Amino acid sequence: MFEAPTDVAAVLTLDLGILLGLLVMGGLLNRTSAAARILFGAVTATFIVCYALWRWHDTLPRIEPGIDKLWPYLFFAFEMVAIVYTLMSIVILFRFKNRSAEADREQAKLAASGAWPAVDIFICTYNEPLDVVEKSIIPALAVDYPNATVWVCDDTRRDWLKAFCAEVGANYLTRPDNKGAKAGNLNNALRLTAARTNAPIILVLDADFAVAPNILKRAVGLFHDPRCAVVQTPQFFFNADPIQHNLMAADAWVDDQRIFFDVFQPAKDAWGCAFCVGTSFLVRRDRVNAMGGFPHDAICEDINLTYSLMRHGYRTHWLNERLSAGLSAEGLPEYITQRTRWCLGTIQVALLKQGPFRGPDYGLMERLHYLHGVLNWLCKPFIVLMLVAPSIYWFFDMPAFYADYLSFLRYGLPALLALWVYSGWVSGRRTLPLFMEVTHIMTALAITFTLISAAIRPFGRPFKVTDKGGDRSVSTVRWRMAAGFGAISLLSAASILWSFVSPYGATEISPLDYFNLIWAGVAMVFTFVAFLVCFERPRGSEEFALEEPVRIRIGGATYDGVLASLGMATARLRITAAPSAIAPGDPLRVHIEPAGWISARFTASEDGVHAVGLEPDRVQRHGLILRLFTSEIDPIARTANLRTALSGLIHRCFRAA
Repeated sequence: MFEAPTDVAAVLTLDLGILLGLLVMGGLLNRTSAAARILFGAVTATFIVCYALWRWHDTLPRIEPGIDKLWPYLFFAFEMVAIVYTLMSIVILFRFKNRSAEADREQAKLAASGAWPAVDIFICTYNEPLDVVEKSIIPALAVDYPNATVWVCDDTRRDWLKAFCAEVGANYLTRPDNKGAKAGNLNNALRLTAARTNAPIILVLDADFAVAPNILKRAVGLFHDPRCAVVQTPQFFFNADPIQHNLMAADAWVDDQRIFFDVFQPAKDAWGCAFCVGTSFLVRRDRVNAMGGFPHDAICEDINLTYSLMRHGYRTHWLNERLSAGLSAEGLPEYITQRTRWCLGTIQVALLKQGPFRGPDYGLMERLHYLHGVLNWLCKPFIVLMLVAPSIYWFFDMPAFYADYLSFLRYGLPALLALWVYSGWVSGRRTLPLFMEVTHIMTALAITFTLISAAIRPFGRPFKVTDKGGDRSVSTVRWRMAAGFGAISLLSAASILWSFVSPYGATEISPLDYFNLIWAGVAMVFTFVAFLVCFERPRGSEEFALEEPVRIRIGGATYDGVLASLGMATARLRITAAPSAIAPGDPLRVHIEPAGWISARFTASEDGVHAVGLEPDRVQRHGLILRLFTSEIDPIARTANLRTALSGLIHRCFRAA
């Protein structure tokens, strides 16, 4: 059925032609067009299906007793899970919905009528320090909306936070226990506010998320649709995640959640299957009350909320606008804890009696979309198997599949090329080969263990909050993870060496050997990059690049200058006609809107750029929060750049911090 190629030049020429054709398609087709999405998606799916058929027809041994015969089928089964997930993703991405025009229209109607519905803003906090939670409270209090009330829902009963809320004018709520975790906290707030404001709309925020002033005016109008129970906005981040940061690629590599928020959720919304993601969402109070409160029978209350409402005929609408920004996980343990919690929560909701697989009130499309979400996590064991398969071949003579490198170049490489080019096109240049794979590798083993644990005991594990804040100023080595990835990388390197020195090896390298040599080399590179990520670089105070005019007072004179970057405690300035005698420790004042004139001191000067330490008072500090965290300052890349990302990676190989 599949002809075995014999001429490497012919195969590579064909692959090059396929790549050029794909690149031309990507350049000519408009990704906002449904027809273009279907066309490019169908082409990509065709290559993937051809590969899958080749795998089934030509690369599996006869089924016989013995682990060496069953191993290829185990590998193939997990590979097919990944392929089914990919094909489902392509179909989902046939469609795309942008609700910005709808939000414009409904905002204009409400502005004309003045009938803005009242909104309660719930800020859920658990053990975050003040420098984290104030970045949520201050912007929420400054929201541009005629009828909004801020409620800080403290699940750790902190007196200092209660005092801070009284000082700035926010309402403070708490409860005697933590039953039901975040959902329980929300239900407590739901009950207590019902007797006071009872606003029909609730905005839910995590304690590290700062909202834009216009978030409510942009979002509340979407509730004009009576089927809409939740309006969800995407999460943006004002810090690099640990993988971006540790590989020095924050300005060239898009975090993995951007793909989900900017690409998949608008597509799922077009199918009527977008879902809540836990923060920066608005929900109708009456819809939540009608089903007995926020659901707490799974540790991911967000997707559980959407599917519980879906059961009653309600939808989550996705407004894909930057209306909030928060803290991404700052360290690798927190990053992995977050992903394993999402995995376990997804599995738990799938297993609920009233969940999307077992419940009676879901449509086929809703169940398929949830299956797509489950398959996302079930793909992770395949990544682990891919990393260890070549070593298993060389040390135990057990191929994961029987193929020579020419056949893979003929049937496998076109599928990979199609997927890479299509992913970059449909995502708007938000994906990068190698870097996206490393992102998945970092969590693959932990998620695999979570899936095994969920198969044995899916419920009963406590909700674990992602730690935010704290001192990140020193380098940290995650030794356990480094040992795991380092071991796989060394094992891959050793397997390559073993292929040449083994006393049991054949006198000539076979085509199957060549294939597994290349595979081992790829696994070695990927796991080595993952190994580098485990050496966490220190993080200083966040500073955002601005490049805007600024006024500066030194002594009794005022100077014009440029504010090159700004943080909560630091800034960098270029001063026009600066005095010649500037020394560290000298005082100055800088005018920064909306904080006003802030006292500061010079700390260092280099190449005409002056670093200063800011000394804001309490009111000015709050003004800095509004300036930095409620505007569209983007310190993290929105699109990917392979050359810059590779440059950062190479740099990282030779730098300890």
